[in-house]
Amino acid sequence: MAVGPDAQAPSHSGVAALTAGAAAVADRLEGIRRRVAGAGRDPDEVRIVAVTKGFGPEAVDAAVTAGIREVGENYAQELLFKAEKTQGEVGWHFLGPVQRNKVSRLAPVVRAWHGIDRVVAAEAVAAASPGAEVLVQVNVAGDVSKAGCRPEDVDELVSRCRQLPLDLSGLMAVGPAGDVDGSRRCFRWLADRARRLGLRELSIGMSDDFEVAVAEGATTLRLGRVIFGPRPGRPSVER
Repeated sequence: MAVGPDAQAPSHSGVAALTAGAAAVADRLEGIRRRVAGAGRDPDEVRIVAVTKGFGPEAVDAAVTAGIREVGENYAQELLFKAEKTQGEVGWHFLGPVQRNKVSRLAPVVRAWHGIDRVVAAEAVAAASPGAEVLVQVNVAGDVSKAGCRPEDVDELVSRCRQLPLDLSGLMAVGPAGDVDGSRRCFRWLADRARRLGLRELSIGMSDDFEVAVAEGATTLRLGRVIFGPRPGRPSVER
């Protein structure tokens, strides 16, 4: 999204920093593509969503300059702030559960919603953005600290979503942190359930486990640190 009318053109130093940042992102992106290929998949068949949580708008600009077009955020206000400040065309993905009272503000900007974990959330998105892409988030690992519907509820939630004016594309999950084997089991379960339900998208895999996710059938990867480096902390904007 273009910046507002009061924005000024970047300085020469700003352009140099953007160019350097974009070059670093491009190098890392090429390394990710090699690792995807090494995991047995065609990199062109796996969508990469660059997760800029904790980074400023300049990270989005660097990603766009490097050729990335899909960007994900976890917090409503952070997404809206960056969408206003970012130059270039971006397909914004909202990651994780969203509060219903924020859906209407996000709807004009968000292309895909990765955290539909209850019927009321699906209904809110359908009302504010008919036809939007949504993915049902499943808490496969049963981690009480993670969002997502229970595995035993996923079929019913998918059925209810299909009754709404939405593009229900697939399932999404977060693997257990620091447990590669656990992630593999979760991803394998989710891939099998997606096939059974006839869903085309599988949003699994983050910086620490994306090669496992690719091997288990990921069609979308949500990557932050492996693209941008260590996270500096969120900008001081409200959620």
